[in-house]
Amino acid sequence: RHAAATPHSLAGALEQGKPQTPLPDGSSRTGLKRLESQTQPLGKYDLQGIGELAVNPLGDRIINAFFKEGEDLTDFRSFIRVLAHFRPVEEGKSNETGRPEPMNSRLRKLQFAFQLYDQDSDGKISRDEMLQVLRLMVGIQVTDEQLVCIAERTIQEADQDGDGAISFEEFSVEKLNVEQRMSLRLLK
Repeated sequence: RHAAATPHSLAGALEQGKPQTPLPDGSSRTGLKRLESQTQPLGKYDLQGIGELAVNPLGDRIINAFFKEGEDLTDFRSFIRVLAHFRPVEEGKSNETGRPEPMNSRLRKLQFAFQLYDQDSDGKISRDEMLQVLRLMVGIQVTDEQLVCIAERTIQEADQDGDGAISFEEFSVEKLNVEQRMSLRLLK
């Protein structure tokens, strides 16, 4: 009988493309495959019950990231791959040469966060997209006029090439602490 695989080991194993034998928690590839085969597809409603997502202003966008466009169910493997973004970064571990970038690296976390803003997937965060996020985050506590000013100022400060939008390169230059902000304690 195999030890139960933890979310940390599952996310790490699947983000690498194939499970390690044995996994860090002692479970095996066979155990991982058995768990995957026994897992029912997850629906958006399953994730909406998670407290941290329910209270997060961007919770719906985070939930949608687990699902392919137009689909309401996700399989185990796809779920774990997205969940891997939220695994804490392991200090002192460097990426091995020739291996894919880990899902929980700073770069991959920034890419994930960027796509939460860039809803039309054009590679830029427009003033309107920034405004949508600000409305989600502050609700009715700030007037629409104030939100427009904040969105315009944010774009102006981050926009280095003068195109009136924030590219991924401009977004990733900002001093964002994604290593801490995009980590779930249960995945440590």
